[in-house]
Amino acid sequence: MAFPTVEVVEHYNAAQGDYDAVILVGDFAQSLPEEFADYVASAQSYDQRVGQQPLLLAADVLGGRLITAPTGPLSRDYDDVRAFADAAGAGARIAAEAGVKQPLLVVFGVPDDARYGQAEAVAYWGLCQALYQPLEAREALGEETVETITQVGVVGTLDAQWLMAVEAGKRVARDLCGTEPERMAPPRFAEYCQQAFAHTAVKVTVIDDIQQLQHEYPLLMAVGRASLSVERHWPCVVRLEYQAPAAEQTLMFAGKGIVFDTGGADLKTGGHMAGMSRDKGGAAGVAGFMKTVAEMRPETVSVVAELGVVRNSIGAEAFVSDEIIQAHSGVRVRIGNTDAEGRLVLADLLSHLRVQAGNYPRPQLYSVATLTGHAAIAKGPYTALVPNGPARAQGIHDLLWEAGEVYGDPSEVSWSRREDFRFVAPRTKADDVLSSNNGPSVSTARGHQFPMAFLTIAAGLDNYGNDSDHPLPYVHVDIAGSGVEGGDWQHGKPSAAPVTSFAGAYLHK
Repeated sequence: MAFPTVEVVEHYNAAQGDYDAVILVGDFAQSLPEEFADYVASAQSYDQRVGQQPLLLAADVLGGRLITAPTGPLSRDYDDVRAFADAAGAGARIAAEAGVKQPLLVVFGVPDDARYGQAEAVAYWGLCQALYQPLEAREALGEETVETITQVGVVGTLDAQWLMAVEAGKRVARDLCGTEPERMAPPRFAEYCQQAFAHTAVKVTVIDDIQQLQHEYPLLMAVGRASLSVERHWPCVVRLEYQAPAAEQTLMFAGKGIVFDTGGADLKTGGHMAGMSRDKGGAAGVAGFMKTVAEMRPETVSVVAELGVVRNSIGAEAFVSDEIIQAHSGVRVRIGNTDAEGRLVLADLLSHLRVQAGNYPRPQLYSVATLTGHAAIAKGPYTALVPNGPARAQGIHDLLWEAGEVYGDPSEVSWSRREDFRFVAPRTKADDVLSSNNGPSVSTARGHQFPMAFLTIAAGLDNYGNDSDHPLPYVHVDIAGSGVEGGDWQHGKPSAAPVTSFAGAYLHK
């Protein structure tokens, strides 16, 4: 599982490696590093595009190739550090097409502003994002054929281990999210995780006994019921555990891993089924963060994750709307729409984590999912954070929001309101909670907020609010808008959200 490894050099003249190009990233309207200023000025005299768009110039620099990758302005109210990722990615694509094997990344003119505090790191991750090729392509053609840049130099005072640990996690997340539904069917998803965490401090447990799953994860198994006729599609729960040597807090994750979402009996029509192999992006993101944990081995932060890996198939055994299913928590759930399947999987996972939380110091719960089209409509390309009362009181959502701003993985906060709980309230005494309405989330008011209310009730977390003796902070993380580039769920490259936010918030000091 290769990706461009990093050599950090303090300044350009200290670069000793076999670099065959320089990628110069920054605002070209500002002062340039003296090593490159004359070459850029000379090129601008005959080509007005220089400094306005990414270009390859012939210059007396390492490798004889200078790739100018402008960020554009950085001082406006709405500018942010992603400009460095975008520019570095554009430069990296030119480098790869030009046959460059080992570029040196030079970031200049970083504003003295907190939002740009990790500009060099974000530029490296943007470069890696641009160069990433799908797992299917790498397995079919060979990594060395499709990913030709194997090492990158970065000028700055950076921790190379940290850069590569985050990128290792992002690569796992992209692979698991983006790979087609047969190559990443539940058993093979689990196998990938076992390989990714082999010989690390992360313990992997795969729960794939059908009777055990039916007993302990009844909502998850309702979603997977129609898949049982095909053995290679059988569901599983992948449990990942990292125990810190001197744990002071514990992060507990539930990850939605729907390897393909047909919509079930409420079948997706009108071409909306394409791209639904990416509905496992939440579980992928959690596994990716855990990979970064495995690389960094934090001293004081333990992490526990349960990934529900299921195929929402259609067939005679498919679950249907109006069924009432008792969750792991004991809560009776009335099914409103079988295409709202991800919250059912998450509810059982969260319930298990809730029960286990008392065994760990300072537990914090998260659900991560490509859950609703509404989040993508309401938030665009940003992750939606929906905290409960204890998480809000402790400012956990602020920690994630701030990390996202600095590390180029931004999010926006939504609030859980009384209307959300009223929306999922039972209509009769036959059940305790309604999973959803029967319309699409994009046309439903508060379509990405009310699922958090459902999860709170169905997982039994409504008994752990600020009004309880044992408040449990919980944040629902909806990456439906941020999980792939450009919002293109069929063809867009997975973004690995929210790996960087969590890594920046909890692992980097």
